[in-house]
Order: sequence, then structure tokens, then C-alpha cells
Amino acid sequence: MRYVVMLDGGVVLRRLKTQLQRSATAEDVVRYCKRLRSCEELRGHDLLRILFYDAPPFRGQVLNMRTGKTGSWARTLFGVEREAVHMKLELARDFAFRMGELSFEGYTADPKAAEALAKTGQPMSAVDLRPKITQKGVDLRIGLDIARFVLRERVDTVVVVTGDSDFVPAFKFARREGARVYVDAMGGTVKRTFLVHADVVLDLTAKASGSSG
Repeated sequence: MRYVVMLDGGVVLRRLKTQLQRSATAEDVVRYCKRLRSCEELRGHDLLRILFYDAPPFRGQVLNMRTGKTGSWARTLFGVEREAVHMKLELARDFAFRMGELSFEGYTADPKAAEALAKTGQPMSAVDLRPKITQKGVDLRIGLDIARFVLRERVDTVVVVTGDSDFVPAFKFARREGARVYVDAMGGTVKRTFLVHADVVLDLTAKASGSSG
């Protein structure tokens, strides 16, 4: 019995940040994967690889409406932290990367300013606009890899760590082909269909909160 782990990087890092109440590091991701690999449901299975799906920090120049300055998101604290995670995980044992990309798609209104406009009619200004950076290609890569690993019979079990119900069609395909699908939403709220089309729902949240690291 052999399995592959597919980590939706954005979800994993956000969930770890919530659990740890600080920005997650590459070491935190590795520790989470060790807990995952040691869970009872995977006992007797051999790991093929851990695939980490994410996108590199957006390096284009974007105007910050609040400050009036143009700069690269890669130089922000978020961008620097994310790049540090990527660089360390690339060298981690059994890890491989599948990278999408980030694209700038204009601006979106700050939620509080939009709410004030709806309630009181208070007009928004340029400082109420935020750059809209969208991740592309990550979900597609996860879905294609699920199909590829199952069709080539390289694994019997696919472990997907995400909370995105968009992967349900890929789960259904894998199960029809005879593979088992394990999922872990890391304590996040998910749609019922996400759970229905998984064979095993893992929950390492309790173990994570009780871990001393």
C-alpha cells in the first residue's frame, strides 16, 4: 500500500497560522506532515512523496492606494515569509513543489468601506481600494495530479489536505478508479459534499493543539 500527500499550500499555511497564532514556518509544515504520516489510518502504508502546491510571491509592481506608492508584493512581510517557507520546504525530505502563479486583477473595495457605503451611503475613496491578487493554476495542478497518480497506479491512497470542495470531481474520479481518498481540512469548515466523496476524514487538530512542537 502506497500513498501520496497533496498539500494545498495556501490552506495549510492559513490553518497553521490560526492554530499557532503566528505565521507558519516551513518547520511547522514539516511537523504537521510528521503527525499526518504517523496517524493510525496510514499505518502500514508507504509514502511516495509529499507535494506542496502554492504560488510564488507576486513580483509585479502594484500601486498601493493607501500610501500612494508603487512596490512589489514580494517585498512585503507576507511575501518575504512565504518565500522563506518555499525555499526551506524545497530542500525538505520527501517534498516536491507544484507551483502556480499569482496575477494582479485590479482593485477591490475594503469590506468595511463597502459596508459603510451600503448602510450609510458614505462614499468610498481611493484609500478604500485594495489590490486584488489572484492565485491561478494551483487547483488545476492538484486535480490533474490526483488523476495522474491514480491512473498510473503509482499509489493506492491519495491524501489531500485542503478545504476546497472544488476538488470533489477529482475525488470521485479517483474512487471510481479504485483508489482511496483521505482528506484533512485542518479544522476548517467544509461543504458536506467534500466529506461525502472522501473515504476517510482525518482530524489532526486536537493532536496539533496538544503538541509541544
